[in-house]
Amino acid sequence: MSTDEPVRLNADTANETGHHDGEIAKNDPAYQPIGLDSLFRDYLLDGAFDEMRTPDGGIRPHYQALVEALASLPPGELLRRKQSADISFLTQGITFTVYGRDEGTERIFPYDLLPRLISAAEWDLIERGLTQRIAALNHFLRDIYGDAKILNDRVVPRDMVYSCKHYRRQMCGLEVPRNVYIAVVGSDLLRLRSGEFVVLEDNLRVPSGVSYMLANRRVMKRTFPQLFHSQGVRPIEHYPQLLLNTLRSLAPEGRPEPNIVLLTPGVYNSAYFEHTYLARQMGIDLVEGRDLVTHDNIVYMRTTDGLKRVDVIYRRVDDDFSDPLIFRADSTLGCAGLFNAYRAGNVTVTNAFGTGLADDKAMYAYVPRIIKYYLDEDPILNNVETYLLTEEKSRQHVLANLDKLVVKAVGESGGYGMLIGPHASVKEREEFARAIEANPRNYIAQPTLDFSRAPCLFGSHIEPRHVDLRPYILFGDKVNIVPGGLTRVALQKGSLVVNSSQGGGSKDTWVLEE
Repeated sequence: MSTDEPVRLNADTANETGHHDGEIAKNDPAYQPIGLDSLFRDYLLDGAFDEMRTPDGGIRPHYQALVEALASLPPGELLRRKQSADISFLTQGITFTVYGRDEGTERIFPYDLLPRLISAAEWDLIERGLTQRIAALNHFLRDIYGDAKILNDRVVPRDMVYSCKHYRRQMCGLEVPRNVYIAVVGSDLLRLRSGEFVVLEDNLRVPSGVSYMLANRRVMKRTFPQLFHSQGVRPIEHYPQLLLNTLRSLAPEGRPEPNIVLLTPGVYNSAYFEHTYLARQMGIDLVEGRDLVTHDNIVYMRTTDGLKRVDVIYRRVDDDFSDPLIFRADSTLGCAGLFNAYRAGNVTVTNAFGTGLADDKAMYAYVPRIIKYYLDEDPILNNVETYLLTEEKSRQHVLANLDKLVVKAVGESGGYGMLIGPHASVKEREEFARAIEANPRNYIAQPTLDFSRAPCLFGSHIEPRHVDLRPYILFGDKVNIVPGGLTRVALQKGSLVVNSSQGGGSKDTWVLEE
């Protein structure tokens, strides 16, 4: 074969190099592949579990095709595709809001071009573990607001429940539609050095991020179309339809064609893009509290044609702001009389009021016991070791080791109210120590975990960054979990914080077929 004879590629590789005629001139410098050495020149293993590489530097089998496709691209192609993806996010208005920043609140959601891959066997374990967890937590909430047997049997301390700021005494004795308290859940998972997946926390009130999961997938399918299809990636695009079906299944009796709305706090909420996105995808109305009114314990929506009855509310407003007659009287975000309509059984609100009790970070420590109590099973997915600071021995241990631990406020989210001891200043640790002493119930502590890292694109080369995973679980007439979830990335080198509000980003998650 002469040196100027074209080299034929398979359809996948040809497409991923940006050439659709299936030919690349071997002696054309513009089309020389990046190569593994150049691609991974700054890729260092540090002892954490690496999603792509084995401890000896090899490539894990389910990443092999992705690595080969990336290495075969010509120089500059990855950067070009990254710029194209950025433009796509910009034009779609895929944003989030950062509170308390002088330079402005609205930002384009940070996105990494390289997908995080999960094998079929790994996903099977995750799916079974999350199904078990949502079932147990739903049993727990039903019991707590019912007969409270778990408290009488002293499996969970009574004062831990009643001191939780998300416990709602108004829910006691109330019959919840289909007995489903938590219809939408986003649990955060980490992978430890051993390769084991563990649950870091459960998000049961108004879990967010699913729109970014869907947007990531849409952009990725355009960025690496042939690679995506050749890998046998399980689909997630049907999530909005699954969510809609879940909400319909929870409608009040006698409402076969329920009117469903999404209740948002409004345009200034950090997840407003997601609210509009999901409402549009499901084909339902997006409403604010001022769009709703109650009469005779029935909720109506104001429309240009008059009042229209509402049967199901997908609530993205916290309990405190949902009904000024029951919770915060100064709230203008909710609807007066909503809770009484809910209590009368004339409207379904999901997730149910009071579900925040089960995602309190102190209550999290009892979830393994909760699973055992209600299901008589050991947890499929374990918890992270957690210190309850209401216990004197644990509190003293934590105070003496603040430089080694992570401390979290039990009711905060988004990376707020948190101290990462090894990265904190002496002053920050002293401030947290005083806060713990003043209100130990408000904090828990956990070890600083060296959780897994995945490949991320920086310019024209790849470096590892820490990642977690937030799958989304739907619970109506059955449990549905779309295969994947939102992989969040600590984009700053050395950082352990994946929250977008704290400098993190996200990437697409590919669950592969067998």
